Amino acid sequence: METNSYIKQFPDVMKGKKIMYVHGFGSSGQTGTVKRIQEMLPNATVVAEDIPIHPAEGMAMLKAMTERENPDLIIGTSMGGMYTEMLYGYDRILINPAFEIADTMGAHGMTGKQVFQNPRKDGIQEFMVTKAIVKEYHEMQEQCFKYLEQLPDEERMAERHRVWALFGDKDELVDTYDLYMQHYTQGISFHGEHRTNDKVFHDSVMPLIRWIDDKQEGRERQIIYITVDTLRDNRGMQRSSAMKAFRYLIETYQVFVVAEAPCRDLSPMQDVCQWVQENVNVPAYKHLVFTHRKDLLYGDYLIDNTSNNRSEDFLGTRIAFGSDTFKTWEEIITFFERVGGQ
Repeated sequence: METNSYIKQFPDVMKGKKIMYVHGFGSSGQTGTVKRIQEMLPNATVVAEDIPIHPAEGMAMLKAMTERENPDLIIGTSMGGMYTEMLYGYDRILINPAFEIADTMGAHGMTGKQVFQNPRKDGIQEFMVTKAIVKEYHEMQEQCFKYLEQLPDEERMAERHRVWALFGDKDELVDTYDLYMQHYTQGISFHGEHRTNDKVFHDSVMPLIRWIDDKQEGRERQIIYITVDTLRDNRGMQRSSAMKAFRYLIETYQVFVVAEAPCRDLSPMQDVCQWVQENVNVPAYKHLVFTHRKDLLYGDYLIDNTSNNRSEDFLGTRIAFGSDTFKTWEEIITFFERVGGQ
């Protein structure tokens, strides 16, 4: 397979495992997202098939496919996210899931004569979306979450932990975050539109895949704590190469952002949360710590630019950002390149 030299590859992630991709409405198993997954995860097997237009046929095909392929991870986008939610018993990532697909069809002109966005194996290029088909999709969307809510409490909790969902903050086609969060807990807003691209997949989807792979393998990575004021300057602007370093470090380590816990005025906490959401985004999901006692942080490295809150008593290796040894983030990147993941 020819690869895009501009796409970063992660040969150790999902190595030897199988990923099943479930495409969106009017697409096919030949979508560019499949190629993107294959290129970024060269040692994983990616399987995808053309989903029939009639949703009952599509759901039956996907369930049979999961039984046949037994994937380690299922990724579904848009309409595929709706289907993927109902493929219980597997680790799953839903990207901009269209849980209300029938309503989306009516609101966005997805009825009548349609053209497939990608080639189909059967060679068909056009299809019709009639009122009857919209009704079929409405009946299908009614099935979302039903099986989950029927599970015993312990099984339902375990199933919730197997599902992650990403919601683009610029998605103008679907918005089902609130509906999803009524049933699941791991929902994250990412910077992007309805359709994904290389940057979205690298910055937002890959962190989830890495976390899932680590969980499946029982892999525990060394921990790095980074104080928020090493990532931003006094004006709240990103420091040079800060995000480059952050993205580099999360490939090998478990990275947490640390900020000082406020005592009375809680507005600084809100400011930090907003800054981290805007600048770090998905990798900071449940990786943000507020504390007065940095010496109580359990981990391997602390990257800090002050000695406040007993940071000098941190039991791991303290890296003093701004010191003669580590004046810039580029120097910190060089340090960790030499350390080699230790």
